[in-house]
Amino acid sequence: MKSLYVRIVFTFVMVAMISLILGLLFTGLYYQNNQQSSNEQKMIAIAQNISTQYEQNPQMDLDSYLTHIAALGFQIYLVRDHLQGQAYGSPFKHGKLSEQQMQSVLDGAIYRGLEEQKGRLELFSYFKNSVLNTAGMRVQTQDGYAALFIRPDLQQQIGEIRIIAAILIGATFVISLLLIVFLSRLIVKPVNELTRATKKIVAGDFEAGLQLSRKDEIGELARNFSVMSVAIKQLDQMRQEFVANVSHEFQTPLTSMQGLARAVLDKETTPEQTDSYMAIIEKESKRLSRMSKQLLTLAALDKDNKPLHKTSFRLDEQLRQLLITLEWQWSEKNLHLELELPDTTIHADQELLYEVWLNLIANSIKFSDAGKPISIKIVESDVITVVIEDWGTGISEDDLPFIFDRFYKADKARNDAASGSGLGLSIVQKLVALHQGSIDIQSKRAVGTTVTVTLPRA
Repeated sequence: MKSLYVRIVFTFVMVAMISLILGLLFTGLYYQNNQQSSNEQKMIAIAQNISTQYEQNPQMDLDSYLTHIAALGFQIYLVRDHLQGQAYGSPFKHGKLSEQQMQSVLDGAIYRGLEEQKGRLELFSYFKNSVLNTAGMRVQTQDGYAALFIRPDLQQQIGEIRIIAAILIGATFVISLLLIVFLSRLIVKPVNELTRATKKIVAGDFEAGLQLSRKDEIGELARNFSVMSVAIKQLDQMRQEFVANVSHEFQTPLTSMQGLARAVLDKETTPEQTDSYMAIIEKESKRLSRMSKQLLTLAALDKDNKPLHKTSFRLDEQLRQLLITLEWQWSEKNLHLELELPDTTIHADQELLYEVWLNLIANSIKFSDAGKPISIKIVESDVITVVIEDWGTGISEDDLPFIFDRFYKADKARNDAASGSGLGLSIVQKLVALHQGSIDIQSKRAVGTTVTVTLPRA
């Protein structure tokens, strides 16, 4: 498999080659459409002037005259009436005129060599040192008519320019190749660094950020990669904390249950103790069952594929039914309920919203002091807002930013009076977000807590 560096170099070289070929083709088309006819007319005019000059001075020696003309930068080929030719100036290296072409000029026709030699690349034909690329016309001599064929001696006229142009084009091409090789390394270098950083992350090193100050797309990619590595590090830390928390939450009751069960099996307890131990085991097993259910719920919500079965129902009735279900909890603590529940119809998943209110109201009851009130009210506008307020132990400012984190408990002692898995508010937040709603919690330690849930009507 070719590396990116080789691919880039190969691509740039192919671009340079194709550009060169297309440039030659376009230049050839320009020459053919705009310069070829003009050049040929110029050569015919020059041949006409040479012929006229000689015919006006027939006493001049033709060979000497044509030799001097050739010295001015022309190649000349003279054909006399017996079809024998003689060259003046630099010799023609290619081509040979046919007898028909020579006789046609002797008969008075004008020979247009560039026109007759048309090919695919007329531009290269123009530079070809061939007698066929000449302009020819008849000239009157002392011995009769002769055919004069003439073309510019490009080697003499622009020979140095051709060499300079060739060196310029060649040097430009070579330098371009060298720059392509060098600059391609600069392009590929950050990609290689990104690859190395990716391998480090795969190996567990999440400090593999890229320090690139570039402002282009690669720089943006590097910055996004750095952000991603930080996010992955945080996710890995959360994963480790999650595993540790799950292990702790399960191991603690399991250890307790195993100890109690062993004590019962070893006949080391009185009947009263046995009943007490079995009650504790039942309680802890139920707590583990609830926690397992909550973990499964979170797993389903994390996949974002939890289906919503929306129906229209009375939200106020749902809250009243829930309070009846929890009556033994709030009546046991002698809590006073302050309800403002106007008739309110909402279109949502009734079962999932029940879980939301169950978690929030159960928390309010759990953390309320005995004899205190709990306020639950519905406020209707373009959205539906449910406010649950208690005057209980509250949450400290240090704990508030983390209350939606999984397994986070504001009660660090994890005492039985306020036992819980620390998953409830995480589930609530997910369920509210699933309904395109929002949840806000305001609280002060030893003052109380206000939970505001905002939901769309449909």
